[in-house]
Amino acid sequence: MKQMHGHEIYVQSAGVKNDLEIDGFTIAVCEEIGVELSRHRTRSFQEMQEWGDDLEGFDLIVALSPASQRMAQELARHAHIDVEYWPIMDPTGLGETREAKLASYRATRDQIRERLRARFPS
Repeated sequence: MKQMHGHEIYVQSAGVKNDLEIDGFTIAVCEEIGVELSRHRTRSFQEMQEWGDDLEGFDLIVALSPASQRMAQELARHAHIDVEYWPIMDPTGLGETREAKLASYRATRDQIRERLRARFPS
């Protein structure tokens, strides 16, 4: 999103858990398109709130998993925040070889890019 719109749109990434490392395959396939994630750190909704992010200040939460959709809907119950669920393929555990795994991650990356382009056109 930041690659597409720069600072025109404020974007924050969060998930259900914050204890996960960014997957090396994710880093590799995003690097292929000029998106640098090696220094990115996962954070949870709860952690965002603890750090002072006012979740009620956001207009939209895009959930990529059923678990994050449930959590986003719970957060949005008390604030005017739209929640969209984008059923994106989870590439973890797919593919036997390195190339097959990379192909799965690329497919997921491309699904997300297409959804972003459709939802937030330039």
